[in-house]
This record gives sequence, structure tokens and C-alpha cells, in this order.
Amino acid sequence: MCRYVIFKRIRVSDFNGVDCAYNRLHIGAVINEETIMRFDLTFLTLFPDAFPGMLDVSIIGRAKEQGIWSCETIDLRAFGEGKHRQVDDTPAGGGAGMVIRPDIMAQAIDSVDLKDRPLIYMSPRGKTLDQQKVRELADGPGMVILCGRFEGLDQRVIDEYDIEEISIGDFILAGGEVAAQVMSEACIRLLPEVAGNEESLEQESFETGLLEHPHYTKPRNWKNRPTPEVLLSGDHKKIDKWRLDQSLALTKARRPDLYASFKLNAATNARPKDKS
Repeated sequence: MCRYVIFKRIRVSDFNGVDCAYNRLHIGAVINEETIMRFDLTFLTLFPDAFPGMLDVSIIGRAKEQGIWSCETIDLRAFGEGKHRQVDDTPAGGGAGMVIRPDIMAQAIDSVDLKDRPLIYMSPRGKTLDQQKVRELADGPGMVILCGRFEGLDQRVIDEYDIEEISIGDFILAGGEVAAQVMSEACIRLLPEVAGNEESLEQESFETGLLEHPHYTKPRNWKNRPTPEVLLSGDHKKIDKWRLDQSLALTKARRPDLYASFKLNAATNARPKDKS
């Protein structure tokens, strides 16, 4: 007889003959009931056709086909008023643009099964997304992401639902859909079985606290620009040192804030431990 279990996230490859569907596992043999948790994404948007977009291609798209993550869209227009399904209105106090109404967004939020997922609003005034936050989000059950348009979202719904605001940088987009996809891809590629190479993930920019070193491949010499000889030496200690030196130099030149943080952490970790 088939039985079903709700699951925690571990590696897909730990099980043979296991089919992911509807956030459950069909189990044909007795196995440890620590299994794989699907990463569920729900996007509240005025443009549901924008999703999954680029999230449906390459390794991210294959992961979706394999049931590692899911994509759901909620069309805000479905909760709009009147024959034009209006979702916005003029800003209180005057000013340019339109603001998404709190009652409309609240209905959209209430239609979603949150399943302990965080509510996130993509906003230029939010805390800037970084790799530490990406790892934190990727370790969870997924996200419910609010994609704003016009002048943004009425503050009252943000306060009512304790919605977290996140920005992807100090610039302005026409809406939150692109930003939502950026954040989602950053999280999805950290899920087990998606990237397929943990060593590669660990060596990337920001995972070590430094920008990543330069990369080279064939041909060995291109337009009188040769590949650095150390990379062809076969001496892995020298290669590792060269890569670290390059990362340090790049980070110091391009991201002095990261460099200062890295040096501080290195100095802190080098201090003798208190044995008392």
C-alpha cells in the first residue's frame, strides 16, 4: 500500500524511485521519513504572464520540472473593482502616480496558503538583498512575493501583515516583477540538486566574503592575451594562492566595504580562543 509523508529538505539523490508531486512523496519502499521539501514561490502581481519567465530555463527550469521548486501567480486584477478591475487610487495628500490599495492587496494575500512562508515586498526602500539573506531564504519553505507597480503599496497593508521589504539595489524599476525573479533565482540555485556542484557554489563571489577571481579557458593565447602561466602549472597550491590574491585585489579595488569586513573577520578569527 502506498503511503505519503510531508518532508524536510535533503538531497534528491539520497532516494531512488521517489516521485515529487504536490509537495508530497510517493514512497514505494520503507525509507527514512526525512525527505525533500519543495521550495514554493507565489508571486502577487499585475502581470502574471511575466512568470516564470527566465526562471523556466536552464538549470532553474529543470529544477522546476523535477519538482524541486514550484511557481504560483496571483493576479491582483482578480480582486480589482469595477469593470476595469481597478486596483489603485490617487495618493493621499496629493502627488504624482497611483498607489495600490490596501484592501485589494489584502484580499490577494488572504487567498494564498502561506505555509509558514515569509511575505516579501520588492521595494527600493527595503533592505538590500545580499548573499547571507539569500541563504537564509533558501533554507526556508519558499516565499510569497508582492510585486508593486505605480508609486508602490499602501503602507497600512505592509504594517498589517508585517511584510518584509527587500531591495535588489539602489535604482528604480517600473515594477517588482524583475526584482522578484532576481531574488528567486538567487535562492533556487542554492537548493540541493539544482546547481549540481557545491564546490563551485562555495567559490563564488560573496560566499567567501570576497569577489570571485578571474576565470580563463581555451584558447591558451587569444589576441596576444595569454592565460596566466600559474593556472597551467598543475601546482594546486600555487593556483589557490593566485586565486586568493586576485580575489583580495579585486575586492579591495571594487568593493572596499567587503574588503574591510573580510579583514575584520579574518583578524577576529585569528585571535586566540579564551580557554577559561
